[in-house]
Formats: sequence, C-alpha cells, structure tokens
Amino acid sequence: MATKKTLTDYESQRLENIRRNGEMIASLMLHSKASEFSDFFKRSSSKSTKYTHKIKKQKNSPPRSPLVIRRSLRTRGLPPNHSGYPSTPTDSSPIPLSPKPELSPARKREQIHINDAFLGEIAASDRPLIDVILAAAAAGADVDGGSGSNLLGDYKFDPRSSMVLKPENVGKVLPERILSVQFLPSANRTVVVVGNKLGNVGFWNLDFGMGDGNEDESGIYVYAPHSAPVSGISVHPASVSKIFTGSYDGLVRKMDVEKETFNVTYSSENCIYSICQWPCDIDSLYIGEGSGALKHWDERAGKASSKWGLHEDRINSVDFSPENCYLMATSSTDGTACIWDLRRMKNHQPEQLNVVRHKRAVHSAYFSPTGNYLATTSIDDTVGIISLSHLNDISMVHHYNQTGRWLSSFRAIWGWDDSFLFLGNMRRAVDVISITSKTRTALSSPEMTSIPCRFASHPCQIGTLAGAAAGGKVFVWTKS
Repeated sequence: MATKKTLTDYESQRLENIRRNGEMIASLMLHSKASEFSDFFKRSSSKSTKYTHKIKKQKNSPPRSPLVIRRSLRTRGLPPNHSGYPSTPTDSSPIPLSPKPELSPARKREQIHINDAFLGEIAASDRPLIDVILAAAAAGADVDGGSGSNLLGDYKFDPRSSMVLKPENVGKVLPERILSVQFLPSANRTVVVVGNKLGNVGFWNLDFGMGDGNEDESGIYVYAPHSAPVSGISVHPASVSKIFTGSYDGLVRKMDVEKETFNVTYSSENCIYSICQWPCDIDSLYIGEGSGALKHWDERAGKASSKWGLHEDRINSVDFSPENCYLMATSSTDGTACIWDLRRMKNHQPEQLNVVRHKRAVHSAYFSPTGNYLATTSIDDTVGIISLSHLNDISMVHHYNQTGRWLSSFRAIWGWDDSFLFLGNMRRAVDVISITSKTRTALSSPEMTSIPCRFASHPCQIGTLAGAAAGGKVFVWTKS
C-alpha cells in the first residue's frame, strides 16, 4: 500500500499563497471586468472592419471636385493681378483694368450741373465761389514775366526764414485723404483746389469775407463730380474758369464755371493717373492712363490725336518745361523719369531725350520755373536734381519717403525760382531743399497737426504755399 506523500514546509506555504491570492482576486471581481474589456475590443474591431469596407466602396464612387485652397499670387510666384479697383486706392496701388465695378450715377452722366454736384448744406450756396472764379478769369493771371517764368526775377527770397503758417490758414477742406492740390492762377485771389480719394473736389477761398459781403461763409465749397480718387487737377492761366480733373474712375471732367456744369471731356476704360494741359494750347490735354500709356486729347476736335506707350507701368505725373513747351517730363512706377521732345515723338516708337533711373517707383518729375532743372521724387528715399544743360549731371539727395499705405506719397515741388524744393516729412513739417548746397531745412509750426504730403506753390504770389494732408486738412503758408 502506497504511503501518503507529505508536503514540505515550502510547498505548504506556496499553496497557502495561491489560496489567499484567489480570494483577493475574487473580492476585486477582476475576471468579470476582464471579460467586459474583451467584449468591448471585439465590438471596436467589428466597427473598424465595417468602416474599412465603406472606404473601399467610396473609392469606387464617382470622383468629387477637389478642395480648393486659396493662395496668394506672391506665394505662387506669379505677377500681381491688375483686375478690379484696389481695396484702398492709393497713388501707388496696382493698376485697375477691366472689368470695372458698376459705375455710380455720377460716372454714367455725361454732364452734371454744379448744383447737383455741390455737397453743401441745403440752405448754403456756392454762388460766392462762382463769382470769385469768374472775377479771376476776367482779371487774368497777371503773372510778372509771363506764366511759368521765374516770378522772383532779381529779388532774393529765402523761404526758410520768410514764411509763416497762421492759424486762420489751416482748414479741413475735404473728408479723407487728399491726392491733388492746385492754386487758381490769380494774382488777386488765394483759392486752393484739392481732390481726395472719394472723388470729391474742394475749393477753399482764403479771401472770404474780405469785402465780398460773405462774412458768414466759411470759404470752403465741396463738389462730387467723380466716383473714385481724383488723381490730377489742371487749371490753365489763360482759362481760369475751366478746371480739369482726372480720376481713377476713367473720366476727365471739365468744370465750366461760366456754364455751371461738370462735363465729361474724356472717358477711358482704364484708370487715369495724371493729367496736364499743354502750356502752348489750352485745348490740348495730356492724359496718363492704364499701364504706362499717354494720350494727347484735343478738346476742339473731341478726340485723341496721339497715343504712346511711354512706360512699363502707370504714369504718375506729366509736366512741361515753362521755357520750352515741347519738352515734357513723365514719372512712372516702373522706376524711371523721362524727358521727351514732342516734336521728335513718333506715334508708336517714341524716343526719350534722357532717362533718370531710380531703384523704386518715381512719383513725380517737375521742371523748375526757368526750365533749367528737373526734380524727381522716388520711394527709394531720394530726390533727384537734374541739370538740363548737363543731362548726366544728376544729384541724388537723401530724403525719407516711406509714407506707408495710409498717406499719399511725397512729391517735391519747386517754389518761385530754381533755388528751393518743398516736400513733406514724417515729423509733421515741411522740408526745404537747397539746390546749391543740397541741404534740408525743416519748416515747423505748432499749427501743423498732420503730415503734409502734397504741395502746390501759388504761381502768382511769392511765398504762398499749400500743403494737404491725409485727413483732408490744408495748410497754407504765406510770406511773413
């Protein structure tokens, strides 16, 4: 008979441990929880299998249109698209070509009566302004030495110490940013004409209340002849009552004060960026439009007699020499300013007399009062001074011209002789550049509450200078 095997102490202890662990597991219900997890994983596995079948079925379904992700032209390495108006029109914005947005009623109408375009109060009247312009036209410009010549003669005038800005000569003429400034060429009147980004044209008669019986008038009159920024204003000294305005809306309008109308002189499918009347003929208008095109518009014939492609980008300014009206200067966003002889320009292959090259866009090129110099202003932070007797003699004066998006670009203009240039600076002052020393002097005033960007010197009054700012203010300096 087999004897019963006895357990050793080690085996007895092992069995005791197994028994206690089993009781602990039973108390924690681990087996039931393990079965629950197992069932859960089985269900998840079946769902993923069904989803895989659905994906396979979708692959066999008809293809859907791909999701289009919008990317900028710059990131795609493409040139800018020039279609449509810029969101915030500036004088350095891309060129808007066709298709154009729907035109406003003002754009569609060939003729607008002055009263319909007037934005004054219901009870207000622009009759005082009309009378002033008609009186100025009857009196003539009366410029000593002829229009466009050196107004000073032998008289030495230093604007750095002889000009003052009075509080009464600061006024808000228009809402929004001003792009164009001119004076009416009248020796007896001080009337500023400005155009803004909304298409408004404003007049400020600084002589209001001086014996006119209009002491209650503000001297400011605003019209709305355009539906887009006013890029240029031109007033010929021999025809003060006819004021031409060009606009991004593709129109050139003539404000005929005698007939009290705004007439459409010229209409284009492209934006108009610059206009200038030919000094030798009040019925000849030169229009810079589109991507570097220039047209000669004959007002008498009512058609364009010539057209040239002068630049690779928009023409920002057109100017003529006061001493030789056949010499023309143009500035362009393509980075060049060119001098042309109208007598040597062919219809399709114009040849420039000289080219001034800048590193970036050139916003202006203006002849001096004697026609001996040309001044250019570029966004590359330089002001170029060119002697027409030595075309290769070019001086570049450093000037900070980074006005940004919300200000109009700086444009250096001449005063009343060939000695000084005027342009704004970012410190709410006016920089006066000496042609001889190539140095800058700032004209500052406590009345300067904005940055003046665009300027005009009065053609008949020495020391009278107008500067316009982004907020619609106009500052007029006078001789002290």
